[in-house]
Amino acid sequence: MKLDLPCKTSAQAAPVEPVLVLVVDDSRVQRRILCKSLTRWGYEVMEASTGEAALALCRERMPQIVLSDWMMPGLSGLEFCRAFRALSQDQYGYFILLTAKSDKAEVARGLDAGADDFLTKPVNNSELRARMTAGQRILNMQRELTQKNHLISETLGELQRTQAVIEKDLIEAKKLQQSLIRERYRALDGGNLSMMLRSAGHVGGDLVGYFPVCPGQLGLFGLDVSGHGISSALMTARLAGYLSATAPDQNVALSLQPDGSYAARPPREVIEELNDLVLDEMDTEHYFTLILAIVDLSSGAVTIAQAGHPHPALLRNDGRIEQNGTGGFPVGLLSGVKFDQFEVQMSQGDRLLLLSDGVTECPDRAGNMLGEAGLAEMLTDLRRFSGPALLSALVWNLSEFAGSREFPDDVSGILFEYLGPQPR
Repeated sequence: MKLDLPCKTSAQAAPVEPVLVLVVDDSRVQRRILCKSLTRWGYEVMEASTGEAALALCRERMPQIVLSDWMMPGLSGLEFCRAFRALSQDQYGYFILLTAKSDKAEVARGLDAGADDFLTKPVNNSELRARMTAGQRILNMQRELTQKNHLISETLGELQRTQAVIEKDLIEAKKLQQSLIRERYRALDGGNLSMMLRSAGHVGGDLVGYFPVCPGQLGLFGLDVSGHGISSALMTARLAGYLSATAPDQNVALSLQPDGSYAARPPREVIEELNDLVLDEMDTEHYFTLILAIVDLSSGAVTIAQAGHPHPALLRNDGRIEQNGTGGFPVGLLSGVKFDQFEVQMSQGDRLLLLSDGVTECPDRAGNMLGEAGLAEMLTDLRRFSGPALLSALVWNLSEFAGSREFPDDVSGILFEYLGPQPR
């Protein structure tokens, strides 16, 4: 996306015009003297004999510098200065009071009224020119500041518009990432599946899913790409293709048989191949953790391989909770790494829960992580729940533990509830 930032404002491009000076004095002679000198120095001059007449001129055309007598009939110099300031809020004008007063209290009154400088009458030409030069320098700095503020406002506006576009794209990206989980609940012969995915930001690096292997066998996986944000989400989407449920010919966990059917490959071999794929074919600094399980729906036997992902939680029908595994090394860090696999035997009514480390490593207000012991205690309290309700209750309890509805890391999980062999 190209960001077109403003480089020059209309004020910067405009030609420099003579500085407009307003001389206000009830003495016609004094006005003539001042106006003649100012004109000779290249200023554009307009004059008024009273404060009221000066205000009328200012309403028609705002001067950049004002030379005003303090003592005038009608509107005094101080009163005119206050009125001038109220009138010129959007355009700053430099105000010089002409006075015979030198008392500090009187000077303070003039400054409080909004005057910028003072000239003692009778006015000395050299001092007048020096004060005019100082005033013009202040005005130039004010003009440059206004131009820069205008440029900053334009740039900020452009950045806000760009941010709005990015925000919209991220919302769409979140919808697309959530769509990678085609179903949040699926009833199967022999068991029920429930899935959940909560990204810490708009998009994240977690993903859970399943794929059919053959009649009576099911593959489950959970993965967690390092980092957060768009790059992690893109890698997650690419990895989802390697464990696709809709394109078995592209699923690295399946092998094509001579009769055209598919069979499950050993999960440890699948992870080893993914490790080689990431290191050899993906130009990325990301790595990921993975847990891959092949479930035999008829026997309840589950073959599991871990690559740095948290241990699976096996919720036994009698209330026991088991969290065992081989741990393993994350995928995409080192070549030639070997992975182990292990077996879990499920009985009717048992539940297998694969969670990302966003759950076990979720901190409370004091920074203490939930951990496996905390998870076991939480699952014990939630044992009456099942299916999507269990996952929702787990997220709710996790937010109570963290003291926030927002988690510092993505939270994902897949729950398989084993119903036992089904009668034919």
